[in-house]
Amino acid sequence: MVPTRYQSCIEACNACADACDYCASASLGEDDVKMMAECIRLDIDCAAICRLAASYMSRDSAYAVDLCRLCADICDACGEECAHHPQAHCKACAKACRHCADECRRMAGTAKA
Repeated sequence: MVPTRYQSCIEACNACADACDYCASASLGEDDVKMMAECIRLDIDCAAICRLAASYMSRDSAYAVDLCRLCADICDACGEECAHHPQAHCKACAKACRHCADECRRMAGTAKA
């Protein structure tokens, strides 16, 4: 059973990972893929850390808080990069990343004021 205190963060991490996967895939179809390279790299990193963080929270790992702090930082970087691009998939990804970063910081007790 998933610890309920983590439920909203787990959901945000999973939604962010899905948005990042979609954004990376859609970016590969853009005319100027080279321009999207950093976006794609960060999408892949962000999706991976989000899934890992969700897994750590699901099993109530002693390292879940530490991992969520790192996840928030990577989500911030990915969200900032995606926000620079006009594509709808990038805008949606940036929004998911910001939400996930907020949830991870809240879960880790390090929410920004």
